[in-house]
Amino acid sequence: MNKKYLVIYNEIAKQIDEKLWEPDQLLPSEHELKEQYNTSRETIRKALNLLSQNGYIQKVRGKGSVVIPRNKYDFPVSGLVSFKELAEKMNNQTKTIVHDVSLIKPNSYLKQQLQLNSKDQVWQVIRVRDLDGGKVILDKDFFNERYVPFLSKEICQDSIYAYLEGEMNLSISFAKKEITVDEPTEEDQQLLDLDGFHNVVVIKNYVYLDDASLFQYTESRHRPDRFRFVDFARRQQ
Repeated sequence: MNKKYLVIYNEIAKQIDEKLWEPDQLLPSEHELKEQYNTSRETIRKALNLLSQNGYIQKVRGKGSVVIPRNKYDFPVSGLVSFKELAEKMNNQTKTIVHDVSLIKPNSYLKQQLQLNSKDQVWQVIRVRDLDGGKVILDKDFFNERYVPFLSKEICQDSIYAYLEGEMNLSISFAKKEITVDEPTEEDQQLLDLDGFHNVVVIKNYVYLDDASLFQYTESRHRPDRFRFVDFARRQQ
C-alpha cells in the first residue's frame, strides 16, 4: 500500500510545527507539491486532506491551502456565559462592534424560534466580535420585549447579560443549543473577515429564565479556523 502521503503529511506538519510555515501563509499548489515530491496529484491530495483534518491547514476556495493558527480559542459549547466574560479569560485583544440595536416586528422565522404571538416585538442586536484584529464572530441576538423592555447601543457595547441581571434583575437560567455548519450568508460576507472560507460554524441558543420563559434567541456565527469548540461530559451512573 502506498504510504507516501503519510511521509509528505509528516514532513509538512513538522515544518508548520517548527514555524517554517506561518499562519495565513499559502502552501505551494498541488501541482508544485506534486513536482517537489515526485508523486501523483492523488497522493498530494491525501496528504493535504490529512493536514486539514488535523487542524494544520484550511482549504480555501480560490486560494489553495492556507496554514491556520494552531492556538485556536477554546469556545465552550455547554455553559451560559457572555462574550465579555469569555474575552476576559482569553488574554487577547478583543473588540465588540455594534451594527444594530432596534425594536422590530418579528418575521415568521423569529416568531417560531421565540414562540411569539402577532402582538409581540423583539429587540434585534447585531454585533461583530473582533479578535486580534480579525472580525471572526457575528452575533445576532433577539430578545422578547415582554422580558427586555429596553436596550441601548451602550448596553450592547458592554454586556447585555450584566445589564439584564444587574439592573433588570432577570434570573437567566438555562439554554438549549444547536450547532451546524452553514454556507456564509451575504451578511456574513459583508460583516466578517472570511478570507475565502466557504463555511461558518453556527451556534443557535434558545435562552430561558428561571421560570422557564423563553426570552432570547441567538445565532452566533463563527469563522471556522479560529475556534475549537469544547465540552465536558460525565457518564451518568
